[in-house]
Amino acid sequence: GDAGVCAIVRGVERGALLVLGTDETRAEWLDVIARPLFGLDPPARAAAAAAYDRWVQPCARAPACALACRDRDDQKFVDLAVAGHARWLVTKDKALLALARRAARSHALSIVRPDAASLQDALSGNAANL
Repeated sequence: GDAGVCAIVRGVERGALLVLGTDETRAEWLDVIARPLFGLDPPARAAAAAAYDRWVQPCARAPACALACRDRDDQKFVDLAVAGHARWLVTKDKALLALARRAARSHALSIVRPDAASLQDALSGNAANL
């Protein structure tokens, strides 16, 4: 698979990373993994949903923040990251990545791709860096 994503999964599994989620982000996850692009059959989707439930820390719906994403469907991720004081919002989504500079400046939030060198360096080092 994707080396950047694999490193993140290992970080979550060893407890170095905490993943936050809401009912809305879980619904989005289920929608995304059902898309033909991923080619997941029902048992694989069920396994992915179970992994989400096992590793994601459930949170209440986050209040809207001032950092606005041009894709309203993705705003929930920005709101959650800001409300949860996340250090990283890891994504391949172009609308979210477009917010990176503003998020770093206004909320000390790094919006990065899974293969970002800064994230991978932190994952390969001490968990205290996260």
